[in-house]
Amino acid sequence: MSFLTPYVLNLVSSERLQNWQRALAEFRRKKAKKPHTVTVFLRISDPYSYILLQVLERLSERYSIEFGFRTILHLQEDMYPAPELWEKNAFADSAYLAGIYELDFPDTRPVSSAQQNLSATAQLLHAELQGDYLPQALAIFNAYWHDQIKLLDSLIDERISRNAECYRHHLLANETLLKSKGHYLSAMLHYGEKPGGEWYWGLSRLEFLEQRLASINAIKNYDIAPISIHPPAPSKAPKRANTANKPIIIYWSARSPYSYLGLVRARELSERYSLDLIVKPVLPMVMRRMQVPQTKGMYIFKDTKREALKHSIDFGFSADPLGAGVERCYALFEHAVSLNKGNVYLEAFARSVWAEGIDAATDAGMEKIVAAAGLDWSLAKPLLADDSWRNWAQENLLDMYDHGLWGVPSFRYGQLAIFGQDRLDRLEHAIVGELSEHKS
Repeated sequence: MSFLTPYVLNLVSSERLQNWQRALAEFRRKKAKKPHTVTVFLRISDPYSYILLQVLERLSERYSIEFGFRTILHLQEDMYPAPELWEKNAFADSAYLAGIYELDFPDTRPVSSAQQNLSATAQLLHAELQGDYLPQALAIFNAYWHDQIKLLDSLIDERISRNAECYRHHLLANETLLKSKGHYLSAMLHYGEKPGGEWYWGLSRLEFLEQRLASINAIKNYDIAPISIHPPAPSKAPKRANTANKPIIIYWSARSPYSYLGLVRARELSERYSLDLIVKPVLPMVMRRMQVPQTKGMYIFKDTKREALKHSIDFGFSADPLGAGVERCYALFEHAVSLNKGNVYLEAFARSVWAEGIDAATDAGMEKIVAAAGLDWSLAKPLLADDSWRNWAQENLLDMYDHGLWGVPSFRYGQLAIFGQDRLDRLEHAIVGELSEHKS
């Protein structure tokens, strides 16, 4: 790893650079006399797209924006290591978000066919060029997600359905645009031209788009409240031992910046309710011979930065520990656990590589990390050559898969299994609910 890498990554994710890029994009927009345009990528079979669609009208009523709708259908295979588990989680997660936002959402996933998906997509592609996409899309998505097949058929022009292949190039253009702009998910909003273009994932990142629009005075109706909602904090149960004796479990990777945030926040959560926190490290996807395209990695890095700022966690001066850094981290984990410092050690490691630019592939770097965790380097150094950790890392991976999870960070509390550090509020509600039951 180059000595300059942490400095480059820190610059790439810095607020100063972001503000300069945004200002330049806004200057160019004004000079060209263009409107504030938010490009929206939607997919008929994506539940996140369905719930996002339901708030767009209010978004346009509050802000001086125009939408550019782009319908997609096919996912980029190299971006989804476990598409079935992803889709299953997406449905449950969207149901949770729909409850918070008080949006319409079905109890069960609709039974759809490839032909239905194709026909509905063709109709949506046709509507992109008509000027009334939003009302058409709302009607089509509603019928689709509530399994109202006859209604859905009535909303799709038979001539479009019969000639869906004629929209193939239009669809390809949309999917190519999504990829060329640097993303892979549907339910995505994109605002700003280069170098100030940024991505916002559905309802989960809508607050960042609203903050940006507010910062450039794009609010046109202050009587309409901001659309994005922070999940309400639960009524906190008294801080005491968990009478149900259930720990918080986190599946974690030393190479995942989201895992760094997740560990800090899960540790704070466990301390708030006096719960045990069990960390189960797994190998990063790349070290399991899976693909993580550079586009995905860069989006994750920049998204982690804004999430870190939101939660007041240092991040950005980073030294990616992929390879030897991860191996050396895991080689010392059992030693740290034996001294009751396992979690402290992992958090020290994550903070060191993701916020302090320490190179874990070197002895000098690992010595600093070990010292930060309160461990003895003279005892730890000889253990770096031990690779017995590979067995428990693979067992942790199987345990994660066995609970319907596929990526990190993922969390468990009792029967609840969730993916992503931005759903820890859901975990907290479950904890408070259970502790309240025991109290009563």
